[in-house]
Amino acid sequence: MGKHMTRKIFGTDGVRGLANTAPMTAEMALKLGMAAGRCFRRDGRNHHRVVIGKDTRLSGYMLENALTAGLTSTGMNVLLLGPVPTPAVGRLTHSMRADLGIMISASHNPFQDNGIKFFGPDGFKLSDEDEAAIEAMLDGEIELAQPQNIGRAKRVDEGRQRYVEFVKTTFPVGKRLDGLKVVIDCANGAAYKAAPEALWELGAEVVAMGVEPNGVNINDGVGSTAPQAAAERVLREGADLGICLDGDADRVMIIDETGRIADGDQIMALFASHWADNGRLKRNTLVATVMSNLGLERYLGGRGLSLLRTPVGDRYVVEAMRAGGYNLGGEQSGHIVMTDYATTGDGLLAGLHFLAEMVTSGKRASELATVFETIPQMLKNVRYVNGNLPLENSDVRKVIEASELRLQGKGRMLIRKSGTEPLIRVMAECEDEALLADVVAQVVGAVTQAS
Repeated sequence: MGKHMTRKIFGTDGVRGLANTAPMTAEMALKLGMAAGRCFRRDGRNHHRVVIGKDTRLSGYMLENALTAGLTSTGMNVLLLGPVPTPAVGRLTHSMRADLGIMISASHNPFQDNGIKFFGPDGFKLSDEDEAAIEAMLDGEIELAQPQNIGRAKRVDEGRQRYVEFVKTTFPVGKRLDGLKVVIDCANGAAYKAAPEALWELGAEVVAMGVEPNGVNINDGVGSTAPQAAAERVLREGADLGICLDGDADRVMIIDETGRIADGDQIMALFASHWADNGRLKRNTLVATVMSNLGLERYLGGRGLSLLRTPVGDRYVVEAMRAGGYNLGGEQSGHIVMTDYATTGDGLLAGLHFLAEMVTSGKRASELATVFETIPQMLKNVRYVNGNLPLENSDVRKVIEASELRLQGKGRMLIRKSGTEPLIRVMAECEDEALLADVVAQVVGAVTQAS
């Protein structure tokens, strides 16, 4: 094990990888369970609980059992929630007074991948420090519980119902979804039961798709990363709205009745402006990442609202929200974080709040879903030889500086290294598409030469 630990196994969203390949093996899950159990079992009492949720991937069974063995070996009691959305695990870790929550999921990735994310007792994803503490224990001998102190494990079915009931309580008092036809695409993933239940119980006519998971069809041609299927279904059914979740249901894309797809930026723009009108948007600020469209920033600026940008990754959005006392944030990819209600992005919650806007305003989805004009965006990836540092090359820097000058007042440019592979990502936005293409080509050319 020692030699693998030089690279941090925790990435921006827990541990992730190809199932049955390090670090996503049963052996590593067992070790992680032992280490996490040891870290969070802060005294010898035997009342320690861990809740574990998962999505619908085939490898979930293997990882769930391995984690359970590791955790119980250190004296933790394990409550197995079965398939539930990631936000439900955050919620239930806190409400069931657990010491730790674990979600087994690789979110929007294909079924071959899986991941393990940890939540602290407050329901928020673990800090870097806590993750580092767990990781540091993986190398050493982990102290196991005495035979009489080994933990128990049991399945709890009421976890999903608790989450559904909670989500419904966030809907405006006295309002219902009667008379609305809603397509809900669950990506054959974790929300395949919870999401249609919540919508139906609130009175909607529900057309559910992506609700037949078989272990290998999660995110396959359905869900928020492939919303075309749901868009077609909305039109075919004459539905009022489409809600597209990803495999672990912490992301959403909204489809209006004309089949148009609204991404996270449009949804955040709508919520931010309406919350601000009602004095609900804390510090008149929306938190989003550097990838959010310039059109969103300009729209908010025009309304006297601020956009606070963070690095890419929903955990950085949540960190900034908690640090600054903001209550609305998210990502263009569809993470919508409303800390008044949830500790993480929640696609079902965001979908319900969009429906609440429709119900309270009496407007159709198409009147709400396109809040601002998107400014044309171009993203090119340039592969480089490992060990090279193309962004530190002086010629590249000159070209980037010249390009930024050309875009001043007309757009913006963002150049960053990929966190996962040897790529430089060159992204620019500009109303003038010819200028946009030219600027990106210049920078890509310079980076390619230095790579």
